[in-house]
Amino acid sequence: MRKLLQNPAALGVIVIAALFILLNTIVIVPETRQGVVVQLGEPKRIVNRYQAGEAFGETGAGLIAKIPFFEQIVWIDKRIRDVEMEQQQVLSTDQLRLQVDAFARFRITDPLRMYIAAGSEERVSDELRPILGSALRNELGKRPFAALLSPERGQVMDNIQAGLNRVARQYGAEIVDVRIKRADLPDGTPLDSAYERMRTARDQEARTIRAQGAKQAQIIRAEADASAARTYAESFGKDPEFYDFYRAMKSYETTFLSGNSGDAQSSFVLSPDNEYLRQFRGQ
Repeated sequence: MRKLLQNPAALGVIVIAALFILLNTIVIVPETRQGVVVQLGEPKRIVNRYQAGEAFGETGAGLIAKIPFFEQIVWIDKRIRDVEMEQQQVLSTDQLRLQVDAFARFRITDPLRMYIAAGSEERVSDELRPILGSALRNELGKRPFAALLSPERGQVMDNIQAGLNRVARQYGAEIVDVRIKRADLPDGTPLDSAYERMRTARDQEARTIRAQGAKQAQIIRAEADASAARTYAESFGKDPEFYDFYRAMKSYETTFLSGNSGDAQSSFVLSPDNEYLRQFRGQ
């Protein structure tokens, strides 16, 4: 040992070897990652596994030891990851072709299952991407285009998320959210024809509303006229002389004013004792 300590080269080799073994034994586990410890290709244990609601600083992050050279750690992100879906064309129930852009967000909650089923997070994303597109087409194909512009859109997203979650669990993942970034009609002739159909439908709806309004107005007017006639009849029945006077005044107004309002030179020649002018003679 004394000879070894007196040999600087041998001492340096020993120190380097010790440091190398130490570096392969002690591992720093970050807060944002969980790991699968693999020994000769076989998973043995999980370090810093994701737990719902865990507080920062109270996880399994820190220093851990592993068997050098025999154990490796496959790191898996604990944070939420995105799955960007390629643009999909969807046919709605009102026969409108839509160009839909959507994305999903997921988190690995079972790293061991993920490692066995997929091997990496990128593989999970690749497996979920076509399933997201299929679920989106199936769900939107059951609804009209207007559903994407109404509160019903939230229910559509929930249904897609539930269907996607059933598949994600097979890879140890959990779908956190599904969102549609945009849903547009295709450019060109399909868009123009869709606008024309929408305009025609709105015009027809407006005509129907106007017709219903005119019908209701006629009914209300007829009911008002009937009520007025009933009121007049009851009033005139109580005073026949007033009724005769009222009818004569209405006749004079129609004859002398309304009938010749456009001709200031018109005149009427009647005998003073004419029955038509009896109300001018008084009692």
